[in-house]
This record gives sequence, C-alpha cells and structure tokens, in this order.
Amino acid sequence: MTLTAPPSERAVPAPKATASRRLSSFLTTHPRARLSLLLTAPLFWLVVVYIVALVLLLVTAFWSVDSFTGEIRTDWTLDNIITVVTGALYQTVTLRTLGVALLVTIIDVALALPIAFYMAKVASPRMQRILVIAVLMPLWASYLVKAYAWRSVLSQEGILEWVLAPFGMHTPGYGLPATVITLSYLWLPYVILPIYAGLERVPDSLLEASADLGGKTWRTIGSVVLPLTFPAIIAGTIFSFSLSLGDYITVNIVGGANQMLGNLVYTNVGAANNLPLAAAIALIPIVIIFGYLALVRRTGALNNL
Repeated sequence: MTLTAPPSERAVPAPKATASRRLSSFLTTHPRARLSLLLTAPLFWLVVVYIVALVLLLVTAFWSVDSFTGEIRTDWTLDNIITVVTGALYQTVTLRTLGVALLVTIIDVALALPIAFYMAKVASPRMQRILVIAVLMPLWASYLVKAYAWRSVLSQEGILEWVLAPFGMHTPGYGLPATVITLSYLWLPYVILPIYAGLERVPDSLLEASADLGGKTWRTIGSVVLPLTFPAIIAGTIFSFSLSLGDYITVNIVGGANQMLGNLVYTNVGAANNLPLAAAIALIPIVIIFGYLALVRRTGALNNL
C-alpha cells in the first residue's frame, strides 16, 4: 500500500528568479553600479541641455547673417567676435554689467553676513525656523511681481518718495541705482542660505574658546568665523554674481535707458534677428563666469563646499 502525502505537505518548487529580481540582487551587491545607474539620467540631461547648448552657442557665434535675405550663413568667420571685442558699445556695456554685478554681490554679502550669523548663532531654534521661512518667502513670489513692485517703490510718486520728501530727499528714480537695489533684493536669499548653512557648521566651542582667550567680537569674527565660512561666502557670491551678469528683465523695468549684456542679447535675437551676434555677446558673461570660477578655485575655497 502506497502512502501519499497530503497536498499541504508536498514540496513547493522554488520560485524562478525573474529578471527584475536578478537586477535587484546585482544592484544590492554592487553599490558603484547602483550609483552609476542613479546618476545616468541627470548627467545625460545636464550634458544634452547644458553642455551641448553651450557648444552650439559657441558654434553659432562664428556664423554670419546674410545682409540681403537675413538668413543665417554657416560660413565660419570671426567678424562677430571682432565686433564684440573691439566695439565701443560692447566694451561700455560689458564694464557696466560687470560693475553692477560686483556691486550687487558686495551689497548682498554685506547684508547676508549679519543676517545669517544671527540666524545660525544667536536666534533660538524656533526663531531660526521663522527666519528661514522669512528668507524663503520672497522666492515664492514671481520674479516679475517683485521687479514691478520695486518699480512702484522707486518711482517719483512711490512710497519711498513719500517717506523721503519731508527730509528734503528724493528717490534716485529709474537707472543704475534702481537696478542695483532691485537686483540686490532679488538675489539676497541666494546669498543668505549658503552662508547660513556654512555658519551652522562652525562649532560653538570655537567661539567660546576665542572668548575665553580674550578675543573680542570683531577679532573672533575675523580670525574664526570668516575663515571657516569663506567657502560658503564664495558659494553665495557665485549665485549673485552670475545671476546679475545674465539678467536683462530688471534693467528693462527699472534701469531706464541703461543696457546690460542680457539686453543686447535679447535685442539681437528679437528685433535685429542676428542670432550669431547675440551668441557672440552671450559669450562675454560665460567667459567672465568661467574666469571667476577659475580664480575662486585657485584660492581653494571650493574644495570644502
């Protein structure tokens, strides 16, 4: 008589390894492959959208526009580069743009340092959260809304004129001062946040040690705080400097008749329909930014970011 095991006690065959399960096991045991797969999509997007676009921009700058038909000719020429480098207009606008970007960066760093220091080292945890939200709140509003709000404030009949009039002072109106004020306001959060993050990493024990050794407030800031937060300050300046170099909307709104490099690019792309010349002009802020990054890298400030 043959005994047969009940169905519940019969051996169940092991499930076959599917392709997804094998891939999951492989990625679990190979962290480098997992990291490579994770970074493939963003790196591909960065290469295609950013690097390829820059290369195409560089190539377009060496083309020309037919003066009769207005069509772009792909014949290689240095005329656009020579025009941009030697033209008095482009030299003047480049110096104006560079000066505005530097002034905006200096103002933002001067304002961001005390604000970030208070947020990181003086304010209570609850106040820190409130201040972080306060710094981030302007970023929730539209760029155009903020720019037009400053246009209203700085106008001859704006609220600032109403405040200054009893003291015999007047608003500067539209022009370079208004451009610097508006850009400084727009990019200030981008400077505060990196410096705040850098100050948070400074141990409080170092500040206490400096005080115990007799270091005054300014000596502690100059000898302890600033050297340790220098990389964070540089990170903030990169944001404000580069964003100011490429801006053209704010200048159109509050800059009056003044132009910056972004305005020349916009004019040549739109009204003049001269894409090669616009590409040649756009190379100026790109070269300036790469030069600034190379200079910053030589100082070693980016190594600790």
